[in-house]
Amino acid sequence: MNESKQKILYALGYLVRQRRTELGISQEELGLRANLDRTYISGVERGVRNPSLTALVSLADGLGMSVSVLLTNLEIEADRIQ
Repeated sequence: MNESKQKILYALGYLVRQRRTELGISQEELGLRANLDRTYISGVERGVRNPSLTALVSLADGLGMSVSVLLTNLEIEADRIQ
């Protein structure tokens, strides 16, 4: 995978983890809310999973937000990654 794609995945993981911790919920709880496995949530947060559109919708729903809000700062975060 090229470097720019990897940065996007790391940035997405950061944003998901940030919102999850703001909510004070575990990966397991987010998994239950999003109907995704805890290990999948972990992979997204670590930037090793490239979630499908339907998984992004489920994640955003589990985090209590829209996909557009979840992705609002994605490019800004990706640019911060070295």
